[in-house]
Amino acid sequence: MELTLIAALLSTVLIVSNLASIVLAASRLKRRRIIAPPTGKSQPVSIVVPSRGVEPFTHETLERAFSLDWPRYELIFCVAHADDPVVRLIRAAIARFPAVPARLLLGDDRISANPKLNNCVKGWEAARHDWVVLADSNVLMPEDYVQHLMAAWRPDTGLVCSTPIGSRPDGFWAEVECAFLNTLQARWQYAGEALGLGFAQGKSMLWNKPMLDASGGIRALAAEIAEDAAATKLVNGLGLRVNLVASPFEQPLGRRSLGEIWSRQARWARLRRVTFPLFFAPEILTGAAVPLMLALVAAASAGSSLPLTLLAVLAAFYLPECALASAKGWHLSPRMIAAMVVRDMILPVTWARGWLGGAVDWRGNAMTIGTKAAELEETPSSA
Repeated sequence: MELTLIAALLSTVLIVSNLASIVLAASRLKRRRIIAPPTGKSQPVSIVVPSRGVEPFTHETLERAFSLDWPRYELIFCVAHADDPVVRLIRAAIARFPAVPARLLLGDDRISANPKLNNCVKGWEAARHDWVVLADSNVLMPEDYVQHLMAAWRPDTGLVCSTPIGSRPDGFWAEVECAFLNTLQARWQYAGEALGLGFAQGKSMLWNKPMLDASGGIRALAAEIAEDAAATKLVNGLGLRVNLVASPFEQPLGRRSLGEIWSRQARWARLRRVTFPLFFAPEILTGAAVPLMLALVAAASAGSSLPLTLLAVLAAFYLPECALASAKGWHLSPRMIAAMVVRDMILPVTWARGWLGGAVDWRGNAMTIGTKAAELEETPSSA
């Protein structure tokens, strides 16, 4: 009887915590709406885009970057190697949009074991304006991209970010990627912000350049293997907050394989484990696996129906997730619940992997992440 009560209580606490995180995230998130450009004088913005390789949506993401509805902005594309196939596409896009100030910078500044950060250094130092956005090349920028970032800036803000929202999945494994990105990772990040625990996300980062330069500039982000972890700690150290945009930006996915999902999730888990171990430790409790196991133990001890217990727990977890996705206009399909189940089967394995050392892949780079440091060994890009 004691075992039954403890298992039932713990399962209930985890289910309620899951529901509370969805409610908190929903309170911070807004459905997509268009924000008009400023009518008066606007702040000019530099957008630094580190690029590597050609992806299925590269043509579209480039077009979007040149089509922003902001009065004054410049684009700075950064590529580490001149023979990268994306160089040709970037040069063609610059030629098609001569009215938008844009530059392509080539070369690599090895300031850290983080290849993306190394690629961004030259762009940051070349930026002409006081407001700088570091934007991943696979972000699908809406025309009011800058407006959303600027709208989230407050007097006590040190950084504005956006989590990636997976869209346009092609195939079941891409739906699993959506389940990871949207109603799990983005949801918990917005719930954390609602509780005053703002964490940076490297997909889109709006910086006030003089502020960061006064604290060591972009090179200060080499203090951690992940630039968003370093950014979080730097901003918090200044007594400022990391804010998230109210309507996060899309990342179109296309096709995904199980191997690609595992590679990304294992890498991210290992990075979170190294940079924020106290927050990483309870991640095993965020999926349905642990509360479901506890509920089944309690049901078996009490002689209750195991199938009904299984269905009740899964419904308590996944129906609210689907409601959140529907309310915010995120991808939702008849296969999403199955994708969420598979996600929560993968999650404990990646969590366990996060506690181990060894090499992980970072877009063609083999990276060995130790307890406090990382070593980077460049390998041929799959692109």
